[in-house]
Amino acid sequence: MINKRRLIKLTQDLIRIDSQNPNGNEYEIARWVKTYLGRIGIPARLYEFRPKRTNVVATMAGQDKTKSLLITPHLDTVPAGSAWKFDPFAGKIKGAKMYGLGATDCKGNLACALEVINSLVEEKIKLGYDLVFAATANEESGSEFGLIALLDKGILKPTAAMVLDADDFEVVVTQKGLIHLKIIIRGIKAHGAYPWLGVNAIDIALKVLAELKCMKSRFSPNKFLKPPTMNIGTIRGGDKVNVVADRCEFELDFRYLPGMSADTLLKAIRKITAKHAKKFAIEIDGVQKPYDICPDHPMVLGLQNAGKKFKVTCPVRGSEGATVITFFQDKSIPAIATGFGSEGMAHMADEYVLVDNLYKGSLVLEEFLKNYKFS
Repeated sequence: MINKRRLIKLTQDLIRIDSQNPNGNEYEIARWVKTYLGRIGIPARLYEFRPKRTNVVATMAGQDKTKSLLITPHLDTVPAGSAWKFDPFAGKIKGAKMYGLGATDCKGNLACALEVINSLVEEKIKLGYDLVFAATANEESGSEFGLIALLDKGILKPTAAMVLDADDFEVVVTQKGLIHLKIIIRGIKAHGAYPWLGVNAIDIALKVLAELKCMKSRFSPNKFLKPPTMNIGTIRGGDKVNVVADRCEFELDFRYLPGMSADTLLKAIRKITAKHAKKFAIEIDGVQKPYDICPDHPMVLGLQNAGKKFKVTCPVRGSEGATVITFFQDKSIPAIATGFGSEGMAHMADEYVLVDNLYKGSLVLEEFLKNYKFS
């Protein structure tokens, strides 16, 4: 049985462990989670792919060893910053809310997962499949030392996966892909009084950006997602007001829909840049594929049915941002994301989670796990 008081303390205990990323050090919180699982009879292992970037993996054996379901929250948080009114590491409860760094993203979800495992152990429940738990490192900086490494090295090989990193019981079934890149334009330096003697890299950059903003891409509309977007994140150029700029660089964030190709987008970006600039370079900082799964997948329907028991709606949604569900597709593992945080609170000063969300989220997750059947 889910114990609300124990769940609240568990969430507070996790919030009080500093796991800010960057600089990135999940060792202490990972050890804490491993010890917690050990106390309730679930052996866990720690995995590190960089010093102190620690992951926790455990398996709760079920009846059918050929089927496994992964539930995976993450251990790290973004930096707290200086704008907090509440102590970010206190887990203070005021009214219906618990305040703290990671309360929504993602220590509340981590606490729910641990409480559900504890409850299943207490009730001596043996699920119809192996339940795999992985609390991962480095999610806030790309997951290279966390989930990606665990999948690539074959440590995690689940039949299906549920990422616990979302808000208000939503069920994420699709998300945009992303391309992060930098374009560097080269010009020719000259005195500002004689601009015709030089080539102004900033002028060229403005032309490139104007055309990129108007770039048309072929895509099929997705009812859960907005159309593709481009954001100009940074721009730097020139040395001095009276000098023709011989260099300008800018960073772009592209979000594109399932069915679109990153290669096709990159070719179009290169073609537009080459149209205006004789000398340029494009540096790709990151590419993630978009993701899509059928809204009628058994995991989606199972969560919605579990929610109904406790009068909780689990809406099916898409994610405009990049979540780790995309990393499962190259391994042919169906994945969704869900979670019990409070919308709009991730990465915010005075981050909070509704205590009732934690309790009902644990009830829904436990009910789902008890009744889940693979198709």
